[in-house]
Amino acid sequence: MISAGLDIGSRTIKLVIVDDGTIVHYRVIENSFKPLEITTSLLEGNSYDTIYATGYGRHLVSRHLNCPEISEIKAMALGAYALFPGCRTILDIGGQDTKAISLDKNGRLHKFEMNDRCAAGTGRFLEIMAMALGYALEEFSQSARASRRAEKINNMCAVFAESEIISMVSQGADRAEVGLGIHQAIARRTITMLNRISLEPELVFVGGVANNSCLREILEKQLQVQIKVPEDPQIVGAYGCALHGLKEAVKNQSC
Repeated sequence: MISAGLDIGSRTIKLVIVDDGTIVHYRVIENSFKPLEITTSLLEGNSYDTIYATGYGRHLVSRHLNCPEISEIKAMALGAYALFPGCRTILDIGGQDTKAISLDKNGRLHKFEMNDRCAAGTGRFLEIMAMALGYALEEFSQSARASRRAEKINNMCAVFAESEIISMVSQGADRAEVGLGIHQAIARRTITMLNRISLEPELVFVGGVANNSCLREILEKQLQVQIKVPEDPQIVGAYGCALHGLKEAVKNQSC
C-alpha cells in the first residue's frame, strides 16, 4: 500500500510517500502565491493508492484534488511519534506559527498550545531579523551561536523588533550580540509555551526552525533536556499525513 502525505505550509510545501510505512520518497519546495500549481507539479510522476493533506493550504488542496485532510496537530503527532516512539512533547516552529504539543505514552494527543495570530518567534520572524542585520538565514544562526554576549531585545512583534534592532546597530551595537539576543528572546517565549502544556521528555523539535542550531542549543541549556531533531524536521507533518492515509486505507480494506 502506497500512501502520500502533503503539508501545505506558508513557506514550503512538503510531499512524503510511504510504502507500507517506510518513506520511499520526499521533497520540500518553497511555496508562493500559486500553492495549487506548485502542489500539482510536486505530485507529477508519483503514483499512490491514497493521499491526505494538512497545513495552512489543506482546504484549498482538498477541494481541488478531492483528497481528505487532517489537522496539523494530528499530522505532527503521528509523524513525530512514528520517528521517536518515546516522544511525549513536540515543539513545531514553522514559517508562521509555533505549536507545543503534548502526547500520552501511547502517542495520543493530550493537549496543545499554538500562536496562530502572531508571527513572533516563527521562521518568518527570524527571516525578517536576519535581513535587518544583513545576514543570510544560516549565517544569522552561526553568528549568534558564536557570540559570547547578548543584547537584550524588548520587542517580539516583528515590526517593533525590526525597528529596535536597527536602532541598536545604528548606535554601535555588535550585530552578532543583537542576533544572540533575538535567539534568546525567542527561546524565552517558546519555553513559556512549553511550560503551559507541562513539558515532558522526550522533546522532539520539528519544522524548519528546528534546523537553527543556535536556538536549539539555547533551549536545551535552559530546559535541561536533550532535544531530538529528525534528519529532515520539515517533513514530519507530511509523513504523519501519509501514515494516517495508510491506516485509514487498511481500515477500509478490512471492513
